Amino acid sequence: MKDTVNKLKQLLNSGKKYISNSSESDLSLKPAPEKWSKKEILGHLIDSAINNLQRFTEIQFEDKPYPIRKYNQDELVKANDYQNAEITELLNFWLALNQRIVSVMNQQTEETLNYKIDFGKGEISDLRFLMTDYVDHLEHHLKQIF
Repeated sequence: MKDTVNKLKQLLNSGKKYISNSSESDLSLKPAPEKWSKKEILGHLIDSAINNLQRFTEIQFEDKPYPIRKYNQDELVKANDYQNAEITELLNFWLALNQRIVSVMNQQTEETLNYKIDFGKGEISDLRFLMTDYVDHLEHHLKQIF
């Protein structure tokens, strides 16, 4: 998990640097009406952090396998109106959520990393996979922003 945490920290630093040095117009530009702007991608990463922080913490005390509840990504981006939000607010919120996630990841043991999760339809994995997948997902979307 140490490598995953280090990768997450590195991604947060890169994201902070890029977004802090980008113009509002660049971050707000929508490549097509149905596509997300960079601000909306950051908003999606906020929603992902909120949902995954809840998952990472609830699995500690809920029955196993822990059921993964899906969330409507497009509707959350619209409902939160990330396109019209202040970029400083979004960046600070995203960083704060991920600092909490780093803390939760650092607390995990081999036992807790093996806690089972249920994706539905008979697909079972573990907390280690969920945490690693979260960081990979964040990396994928940061590449879209960069």
